[in-house]
Amino acid sequence: MDATTVLAELSGNVATMGYGLAAIGPAIGVGIVVGKTIEGVARQPELAGRLQVLMWIGIAFTEALAFIGIATYFIFTT
Repeated sequence: MDATTVLAELSGNVATMGYGLAAIGPAIGVGIVVGKTIEGVARQPELAGRLQVLMWIGIAFTEALAFIGIATYFIFTT
């Protein structure tokens, strides 16, 4: 096994761990967004529809971070 092979394997392993860590952030973010929406609906039930729309927008922006993470995974493994 030469140095290039070892470096390629190390780079792939680091990229895999990096994506795993990058997926934690959006998961926590989605949990916070949904939790705060439930809290807001409990306080103001008449705003449930508006809060739900804002929740879905927040989830979409938060999941964009996961897509960036998986894109960087594929960039660094190739």
